Amino acid sequence: MPTQTHETMKDRTRRTRHAAVNKMSTNEEEIIPCGTVTATATAVLDLQALPEACIASVISLTTPPDACRLSSVSRTFRSASESDAVWSKFLPPEIPAIPSHSARHTLKCRSKSKEFYLALCDHPVLIDEGKLSFSLDKWSGKKCYMVSARDLVIVWADTPNYWKWISVPESRFKEVAELVGVCWLEIRGKINTRLLSPSTMYKAYLVFKSTAAAYGFEDQPAEVSVGLVGGGEPTKQNVFLDAERGRTRSYQIVPRRVGIFYRSRILGLQASQTREIDDKQYPKERADGWLEIELGEFFCEGGEDGELEMTCLETSGGQWKGGLIVQGIEVRPKRKS
Repeated sequence: MPTQTHETMKDRTRRTRHAAVNKMSTNEEEIIPCGTVTATATAVLDLQALPEACIASVISLTTPPDACRLSSVSRTFRSASESDAVWSKFLPPEIPAIPSHSARHTLKCRSKSKEFYLALCDHPVLIDEGKLSFSLDKWSGKKCYMVSARDLVIVWADTPNYWKWISVPESRFKEVAELVGVCWLEIRGKINTRLLSPSTMYKAYLVFKSTAAAYGFEDQPAEVSVGLVGGGEPTKQNVFLDAERGRTRSYQIVPRRVGIFYRSRILGLQASQTREIDDKQYPKERADGWLEIELGEFFCEGGEDGELEMTCLETSGGQWKGGLIVQGIEVRPKRKS
């Protein structure tokens, strides 16, 4: 009798399992390879089983850094993430006419579009008869430009007593402007907003170097601004072009015998002075060895036809200054912090 009961329970369990499997097979929803995938609670989706073209289509909707990360998931993902279908979407729709050989760089990559993208990120190319350089921001694929010193408006630039034009091997342009000595420093640059990537916040930077004999920039700030020509008064700010001053920080020494209340007061004053110094803008060293100072920012909506003007002025102090080597003004997308 116990054996018969045991067999009956086994048969019942077997019948229940068969019924559940049949129900799952009849209710399972269809999986569309390159469309929206809908799965029931009992169906498991294997992304590896998707066609490579479908995976590439999804990756192309992400960003270049995401594509590089996804390439480490599997061989299928690597093949898809390095395909032309992905990297052609990361390239801007309108790229200036440039010789293809000048922008390409030998990279171990099966995708020509990825090779071209990375070459434009790491090796800016000259356009507009060598007066403008073009590159891509590696993180976003947005357009970057640098206006050469020759294409800037520099007061007295053609007067050898004040400025001279020289060639340096580390510059991307044929000539750079070296400041001999002036009491009126005025540098202006312009770029058409149609060249920029739409819906992008841009920042402009003066790219320069200081010679060993640089002088006159220690205490007198320069006034910088960025704004559309005819678009109203741009926002102005003061910066220092002296690189050494930016590296200097003053710290007070508090004697040990000073009372606790007076000591706290001194430390508070010291912290206030440090914040004041840190809040001021100073040149920062770039990866290419040059210095840069931020001039301002501008949001490019796209579609508008206008000129973006960038300025750096030191005309009020009347102090003589010299020893700067100006390569140009760079406009590039603002990085998200």
